[in-house]
Amino acid sequence: MDRALPTTPPIFADVQDVIDRLAETGYLADKATATSVFLADRLDKPLLIEGPAGVGKTELARAVAQTSGAELVRLQCYEGVDESRALYEWNHAKQILRIQSAGANAAAGESWDSTKEDVFSEEFLLSRPLLTAIRRDDPTVLLIDEVDKADVEIEGLLLEVLSDFAVTVPELGTIRASRKPFSVLTSNATRELSEALKRRCLFLHLDFPDADLERRILASRVPELSEAVAEQLVRTVHVLRGMQLKKVPSVAETIDWGRTLLALGMDTLDDAAVRTTLGVVLKHRSDQDRAAAELRLN
Repeated sequence: MDRALPTTPPIFADVQDVIDRLAETGYLADKATATSVFLADRLDKPLLIEGPAGVGKTELARAVAQTSGAELVRLQCYEGVDESRALYEWNHAKQILRIQSAGANAAAGESWDSTKEDVFSEEFLLSRPLLTAIRRDDPTVLLIDEVDKADVEIEGLLLEVLSDFAVTVPELGTIRASRKPFSVLTSNATRELSEALKRRCLFLHLDFPDADLERRILASRVPELSEAVAEQLVRTVHVLRGMQLKKVPSVAETIDWGRTLLALGMDTLDDAAVRTTLGVVLKHRSDQDRAAAELRLN
Protein backbone atom coordinates (compact mmCIF):
# COMPACT_ATOMS: atom_id res chain seq x y z
CA MET A 1 0.00 0.00 0.00
CA ASP A 2 1.28 3.49 -0.90
CA ARG A 3 2.28 5.70 1.93
CA ALA A 4 -0.22 8.54 2.40
CA LEU A 5 1.18 11.98 1.78
CA PRO A 6 1.13 14.42 4.70
CA THR A 7 -1.85 16.73 4.84
CA THR A 8 -0.92 20.34 4.14
CA PRO A 9 -2.96 23.12 5.76
CA PRO A 10 -4.90 25.08 3.10
CA ILE A 11 -3.68 28.56 2.22
CA PHE A 12 -6.94 30.14 1.06
CA ALA A 13 -10.45 30.14 2.56
CA ASP A 14 -12.34 30.50 -0.72
CA VAL A 15 -12.07 31.91 -4.25
CA GLN A 16 -12.71 35.48 -3.14
CA ASP A 17 -9.95 35.12 -0.55
CA VAL A 18 -7.57 34.21 -3.40
CA ILE A 19 -8.60 37.31 -5.37
CA ASP A 20 -8.27 39.61 -2.37
CA ARG A 21 -4.95 38.29 -1.08
CA LEU A 22 -3.28 38.14 -4.51
CA ALA A 23 -4.43 41.72 -5.11
CA GLU A 24 -2.57 42.76 -1.95
CA THR A 25 0.65 41.58 -3.64
CA GLY A 26 -0.19 43.54 -6.80
CA TYR A 27 -1.39 40.53 -8.79
CA LEU A 28 -4.93 41.11 -10.12
CA ALA A 29 -6.49 37.72 -10.83
CA ASP A 30 -9.78 37.09 -12.62
CA LYS A 31 -12.25 34.59 -11.20
CA ALA A 32 -11.12 31.70 -13.43
CA THR A 33 -7.51 32.14 -12.34
CA ALA A 34 -8.44 32.50 -8.68
CA THR A 35 -10.64 29.38 -8.87
CA SER A 36 -7.76 27.32 -10.30
CA VAL A 37 -5.42 28.52 -7.54
CA PHE A 38 -8.02 27.77 -4.87
CA LEU A 39 -8.64 24.25 -6.20
CA ALA A 40 -4.92 23.49 -6.48
CA ASP A 41 -4.58 24.54 -2.85
CA ARG A 42 -7.67 22.74 -1.57
CA LEU A 43 -7.21 19.52 -3.61
CA ASP A 44 -3.45 19.45 -2.99
CA LYS A 45 -2.67 19.08 -6.70
CA PRO A 46 0.00 20.72 -8.87
CA LEU A 47 -1.21 23.57 -11.07
CA LEU A 48 -0.06 23.56 -14.71
CA ILE A 49 -0.30 27.07 -16.19
CA GLU A 50 0.00 27.33 -19.95
CA GLY A 51 0.05 30.42 -22.14
CA PRO A 52 2.24 32.76 -24.17
CA ALA A 53 5.34 34.32 -22.65
CA GLY A 54 4.70 37.43 -20.62
CA VAL A 55 1.14 36.85 -19.41
CA GLY A 56 2.06 36.46 -15.72
CA LYS A 57 2.46 32.71 -15.21
CA THR A 58 5.64 32.95 -13.16
CA GLU A 59 4.38 36.06 -11.40
CA LEU A 60 1.31 34.14 -10.22
CA ALA A 61 3.53 31.59 -8.45
CA ARG A 62 5.51 34.43 -6.86
CA ALA A 63 2.28 36.08 -5.70
CA VAL A 64 1.03 32.85 -4.08
CA ALA A 65 4.36 32.48 -2.28
CA GLN A 66 4.28 36.08 -1.11
CA THR A 67 0.71 36.04 0.16
CA SER A 68 1.19 32.74 1.99
CA GLY A 69 4.55 33.63 3.52
CA ALA A 70 6.11 30.66 1.74
CA GLU A 71 9.59 30.22 0.32
CA LEU A 72 9.67 30.14 -3.49
CA VAL A 73 11.87 27.31 -4.77
CA ARG A 74 12.33 27.56 -8.55
CA LEU A 75 13.51 25.02 -11.10
CA GLN A 76 14.17 26.87 -14.35
CA CYS A 77 13.88 24.34 -17.15
CA TYR A 78 15.94 24.41 -20.32
CA GLU A 79 17.09 21.98 -22.99
CA GLY A 80 19.54 19.58 -21.38
CA VAL A 81 18.45 20.02 -17.76
CA ASP A 82 18.92 16.63 -16.12
CA GLU A 83 18.47 14.87 -12.79
CA SER A 84 21.67 16.30 -11.34
CA ARG A 85 20.47 19.85 -12.02
CA ALA A 86 16.87 19.24 -11.00
CA LEU A 87 17.15 16.82 -8.08
CA TYR A 88 20.59 16.36 -6.51
CA GLU A 89 24.21 15.56 -7.17
CA TRP A 90 27.25 14.66 -5.12
CA ASN A 91 30.00 17.14 -4.35
CA HIS A 92 32.70 15.22 -6.20
CA ALA A 93 35.54 17.62 -5.43
CA LYS A 94 34.86 17.37 -1.72
CA GLN A 95 34.53 13.59 -1.95
CA ILE A 96 37.93 13.32 -3.65
CA LEU A 97 39.55 15.41 -0.93
CA ARG A 98 37.98 13.17 1.71
CA ILE A 99 39.18 10.02 -0.04
CA GLN A 100 42.70 11.42 -0.34
CA SER A 101 42.64 12.27 3.34
CA ALA A 102 41.46 8.74 4.12
CA GLY A 103 44.30 7.32 2.07
CA ALA A 104 46.76 9.23 4.18
CA ASN A 105 45.13 7.80 7.29
CA ALA A 106 45.05 4.22 6.00
CA ALA A 107 48.11 3.38 8.03
CA ALA A 108 46.10 4.23 11.12
CA GLY A 109 43.69 1.43 10.26
CA GLU A 110 40.82 3.38 8.70
CA SER A 111 38.99 1.04 6.31
CA TRP A 112 37.62 1.81 2.83
CA ASP A 113 34.14 0.75 3.95
CA SER A 114 33.98 3.50 6.57
CA THR A 115 35.35 6.02 4.07
CA LYS A 116 32.74 5.00 1.47
CA GLU A 117 29.93 5.49 3.98
CA ASP A 118 31.37 8.86 4.91
CA VAL A 119 31.68 10.31 1.38
CA PHE A 120 28.09 9.33 0.55
CA SER A 121 26.62 11.09 3.56
CA GLU A 122 24.56 14.27 3.92
CA GLU A 123 27.71 16.36 4.17
CA PHE A 124 28.53 15.68 0.51
CA LEU A 125 24.99 15.93 -0.95
CA LEU A 126 24.18 18.98 -3.10
CA SER A 127 20.43 19.49 -3.02
CA ARG A 128 18.84 20.93 -6.18
CA PRO A 129 15.37 22.57 -6.44
CA LEU A 130 13.16 19.46 -6.43
CA LEU A 131 14.89 17.83 -3.48
CA THR A 132 15.15 21.17 -1.68
CA ALA A 133 11.37 21.67 -1.93
CA ILE A 134 10.67 18.13 -0.72
CA ARG A 135 12.93 18.47 2.32
CA ARG A 136 11.60 21.79 3.55
CA ASP A 137 9.46 21.72 6.71
CA ASP A 138 8.25 25.32 6.25
CA PRO A 139 5.63 26.49 3.72
CA THR A 140 7.01 26.21 0.19
CA VAL A 141 5.91 27.06 -3.33
CA LEU A 142 7.69 24.86 -5.88
CA LEU A 143 7.87 26.57 -9.29
CA ILE A 144 8.86 24.37 -12.24
CA ASP A 145 9.24 27.12 -14.82
CA GLU A 146 8.96 26.63 -18.60
CA VAL A 147 8.71 22.87 -18.36
CA ASP A 148 8.11 22.66 -22.12
CA LYS A 149 11.73 23.73 -22.70
CA ALA A 150 13.08 20.64 -20.92
CA ASP A 151 13.70 17.36 -22.71
CA VAL A 152 10.86 14.83 -22.69
CA GLU A 153 12.93 12.52 -20.47
CA ILE A 154 12.73 14.94 -17.53
CA GLU A 155 8.97 14.43 -17.40
CA GLY A 156 9.47 10.94 -15.97
CA LEU A 157 11.31 12.45 -13.04
CA LEU A 158 8.60 15.06 -12.55
CA LEU A 159 5.92 12.36 -12.60
CA GLU A 160 7.65 10.53 -9.76
CA VAL A 161 8.21 13.65 -7.69
CA LEU A 162 4.72 15.12 -8.21
CA SER A 163 3.02 11.78 -7.52
CA ASP A 164 4.77 10.76 -4.31
CA PHE A 165 6.78 13.81 -3.22
CA ALA A 166 9.50 11.35 -2.33
CA VAL A 167 12.97 10.89 -3.77
CA THR A 168 15.17 7.84 -3.47
CA VAL A 169 18.88 8.52 -3.09
CA PRO A 170 20.45 5.04 -3.37
CA GLU A 171 23.17 5.80 -0.85
CA LEU A 172 20.83 7.43 1.70
CA GLY A 173 17.43 5.81 1.13
CA THR A 174 14.06 7.41 0.43
CA ILE A 175 13.52 11.04 1.40
CA ARG A 176 9.83 11.92 1.80
CA ALA A 177 8.17 15.30 2.10
CA SER A 178 7.04 16.15 5.60
CA ARG A 179 5.09 19.11 4.22
CA LYS A 180 3.83 19.02 0.64
CA PRO A 181 4.75 22.16 -1.35
CA PHE A 182 2.23 24.14 -3.38
CA SER A 183 3.44 23.22 -6.87
CA VAL A 184 3.17 25.29 -10.04
CA LEU A 185 4.36 24.24 -13.49
CA THR A 186 4.46 26.77 -16.32
CA SER A 187 4.57 26.15 -20.06
CA ASN A 188 4.74 28.43 -23.09
CA ALA A 189 3.27 25.57 -25.15
CA THR A 190 6.31 25.26 -27.42
CA ARG A 191 5.72 21.49 -27.33
CA GLU A 192 3.01 19.16 -26.09
CA LEU A 193 3.52 17.82 -22.58
CA SER A 194 2.79 14.17 -21.89
CA GLU A 195 -0.75 13.16 -21.00
CA ALA A 196 0.60 11.42 -17.89
CA LEU A 197 2.06 14.69 -16.59
CA LYS A 198 -1.12 16.59 -17.41
CA ARG A 199 -3.21 14.04 -15.50
CA ARG A 200 -1.24 14.81 -12.33
CA CYS A 201 -2.13 18.50 -12.55
CA LEU A 202 -4.98 20.95 -12.65
CA PHE A 203 -4.83 23.02 -15.83
CA LEU A 204 -5.07 26.79 -16.27
CA HIS A 205 -4.67 28.64 -19.56
CA LEU A 206 -3.57 32.25 -19.16
CA ASP A 207 -3.76 34.71 -22.02
CA PHE A 208 -3.01 38.39 -22.21
CA PRO A 209 -5.51 40.38 -20.13
CA ASP A 210 -8.29 42.33 -21.78
CA ALA A 211 -7.96 46.10 -21.95
CA ASP A 212 -9.95 46.73 -18.78
CA LEU A 213 -7.90 44.34 -16.65
CA GLU A 214 -4.62 45.59 -18.10
CA ARG A 215 -5.60 49.19 -17.23
CA ARG A 216 -6.28 48.05 -13.67
CA ILE A 217 -2.93 46.26 -13.53
CA LEU A 218 -1.18 49.37 -14.85
CA ALA A 219 -2.98 51.57 -12.32
CA SER A 220 -1.93 49.18 -9.54
CA ARG A 221 1.73 49.11 -10.55
CA VAL A 222 2.14 52.70 -11.82
CA PRO A 223 -0.47 54.66 -9.85
CA GLU A 224 1.16 58.03 -10.68
CA LEU A 225 0.37 57.59 -14.39
CA SER A 226 -2.67 59.59 -15.48
CA GLU A 227 -5.77 57.70 -16.59
CA ALA A 228 -5.63 59.34 -20.02
CA VAL A 229 -2.05 58.23 -20.70
CA ALA A 230 -2.76 54.76 -19.30
CA GLU A 231 -5.72 54.47 -21.67
CA GLN A 232 -3.59 55.46 -24.66
CA LEU A 233 -0.79 53.11 -23.62
CA VAL A 234 -3.01 50.06 -23.16
CA ARG A 235 -4.80 50.73 -26.44
CA THR A 236 -1.46 50.95 -28.27
CA VAL A 237 -0.15 47.76 -26.64
CA HIS A 238 -3.24 45.85 -27.74
CA VAL A 239 -2.75 47.13 -31.31
CA LEU A 240 0.88 45.93 -31.19
CA ARG A 241 -0.20 42.49 -29.97
CA GLY A 242 -2.43 42.19 -33.01
CA MET A 243 0.53 42.56 -35.36
CA GLN A 244 2.67 39.73 -36.72
CA LEU A 245 5.64 40.34 -34.45
CA LYS A 246 8.49 38.09 -33.34
CA LYS A 247 7.80 39.01 -29.72
CA VAL A 248 4.61 40.76 -28.66
CA PRO A 249 4.72 43.03 -25.59
CA SER A 250 4.27 41.31 -22.25
CA VAL A 251 2.28 42.69 -19.33
CA ALA A 252 5.58 43.47 -17.57
CA GLU A 253 6.63 45.52 -20.61
CA THR A 254 3.35 47.41 -20.50
CA ILE A 255 4.20 48.35 -16.92
CA ASP A 256 7.76 49.28 -17.95
CA TRP A 257 6.37 51.51 -20.71
CA GLY A 258 4.15 53.28 -18.20
CA ARG A 259 7.11 53.87 -15.89
CA THR A 260 9.16 55.10 -18.84
CA LEU A 261 6.58 57.70 -19.83
CA LEU A 262 6.36 58.81 -16.22
CA ALA A 263 10.14 59.09 -15.88
CA LEU A 264 10.34 61.18 -19.07
CA GLY A 265 7.54 63.45 -17.93
CA MET A 266 5.40 62.66 -20.98
CA ASP A 267 1.75 63.54 -20.50
CA THR A 268 0.53 62.04 -23.79
CA LEU A 269 1.42 59.08 -26.00
CA ASP A 270 1.63 60.78 -29.37
CA ASP A 271 3.60 59.57 -32.39
CA ALA A 272 6.80 61.19 -31.19
CA ALA A 273 6.54 59.57 -27.75
CA VAL A 274 5.84 56.14 -29.26
CA ARG A 275 8.74 56.42 -31.70
CA THR A 276 11.14 57.55 -28.94
CA THR A 277 10.22 54.82 -26.43
CA LEU A 278 9.23 51.89 -28.65
CA GLY A 279 12.35 49.97 -27.61
CA VAL A 280 10.87 49.52 -24.14
CA VAL A 281 8.22 47.14 -25.48
CA LEU A 282 9.62 45.84 -28.79
CA LYS A 283 13.05 44.21 -28.58
CA HIS A 284 13.57 43.29 -32.26
CA ARG A 285 14.47 45.82 -34.96
CA SER A 286 12.14 44.11 -37.42
CA ASP A 287 9.27 44.41 -34.94
CA GLN A 288 10.00 48.11 -34.45
CA ASP A 289 10.06 48.70 -38.21
CA ARG A 290 6.78 46.84 -38.70
CA ALA A 291 5.12 48.71 -35.84
CA ALA A 292 6.35 52.07 -37.14
CA ALA A 293 4.97 51.28 -40.57
CA GLU A 294 1.60 49.99 -39.37
CA LEU A 295 1.16 52.77 -36.83
CA ARG A 296 2.30 55.24 -39.51
CA LEU A 297 4.78 56.92 -37.23
CA ASN A 298 6.49 59.90 -38.81
